[in-house]
Amino acid sequence: MNRIVKIGMDVHSTNYTLCAMEPVLDGEDRVFANIQVTPDYKNVIQFIDQLKEKLGPSDTYSIECGYEAGCLGYSLYHQLTDAGVRCTILAPTTMLTQQGKRIKTDKRDAVMIAQCLSYGGYHAVHVPTDKDSSVKEYLRMRDDHKLALKKIKQQINAFCLRHGYFYDGNKWTIKHLDWLKKLDLSDLHRETLNEYMTSYEEQSAKIERFDKRIEELAADSDYHEKVGKLCCLLGIKTHTALSLVVETGDFNRFRKGSTYAAFLGLAPGESSSGEKINRTGISKAGNSHLRTVLIESARGICKGQIGHKSKDLRSRQTGNSAEVIAYADRGSTRLRSKYYRMIRHGKKRNVAMAAVARELACFVWEIMTDHLEPRKERKKAA
Repeated sequence: MNRIVKIGMDVHSTNYTLCAMEPVLDGEDRVFANIQVTPDYKNVIQFIDQLKEKLGPSDTYSIECGYEAGCLGYSLYHQLTDAGVRCTILAPTTMLTQQGKRIKTDKRDAVMIAQCLSYGGYHAVHVPTDKDSSVKEYLRMRDDHKLALKKIKQQINAFCLRHGYFYDGNKWTIKHLDWLKKLDLSDLHRETLNEYMTSYEEQSAKIERFDKRIEELAADSDYHEKVGKLCCLLGIKTHTALSLVVETGDFNRFRKGSTYAAFLGLAPGESSSGEKINRTGISKAGNSHLRTVLIESARGICKGQIGHKSKDLRSRQTGNSAEVIAYADRGSTRLRSKYYRMIRHGKKRNVAMAAVARELACFVWEIMTDHLEPRKERKKAA
């Protein structure tokens, strides 16, 4: 095979724009076609078949398609690969785009994707297994209901404040719920609050049911050991651990922990020029869901006394090897110490928590890849 043809696809829910390009190193790239079709993978197959007729015998060329990760998820990828077409999903934050002022159209975007495929200006998105994808969707569905519950709580609090009622104490406890039921309201206001409370109770019951189901999913033979190891870390429980496992897939595809943290968008950016060095905030590129759950885990770490282990954490660590437990304890102590040290030096709380989340991602990678020796010893060995 001495000819390589790349097909860039700018895909939307309403149409696909396809650009077939043959890269030419010592000249201008050859564009065979740049057309728009209806959103059906069969149209892509038909486009490829017509392209093959132009190219001649199949042993003289290779064809590869690619599109940006977006609303279509992995559906188009699976449809094309099942039809025998090589396909790649490009991570948008890693693509090399044109600099300066440009006109943005679907056809120009398709050309850009084809150029990225031709010259390697991208990182491919990891495609999970069907089982991992199913578990991931369930976990995210649970999180959506959690957000809905949060919104209902806010609506109930706002309703009470609008009518001059304020609860001085810990909210959403048994006492708080009894207080809400005993408020002296007019008939219609009481009916309104009861409807809010019904929604609150329904969502709470759903989330409780979802959490039980997640515990069952985590007990599966494919996930049980990995989830158990991650739960040894302070701030990580079953839901977070299972999310990390199914959405990351193979942790060994990352060369080191800092690379994994960058994949989650927890690595700091930089905008330096000449001798002037300017560090920016975290990049927020990559998997936003995992970044969110690790930030939430960091919130749990950034509380309490350094070295303290709760009964819940000891219970989660039961059944794991002494080596994993010891390494997780060292990591938890280091992370909590890091947070308090940064706060003492005047760092903002959110900045310190983001730094803790980044290092927590490194510890997650190390536990999942069995890099359990101290980092100083690992550097000496290298």
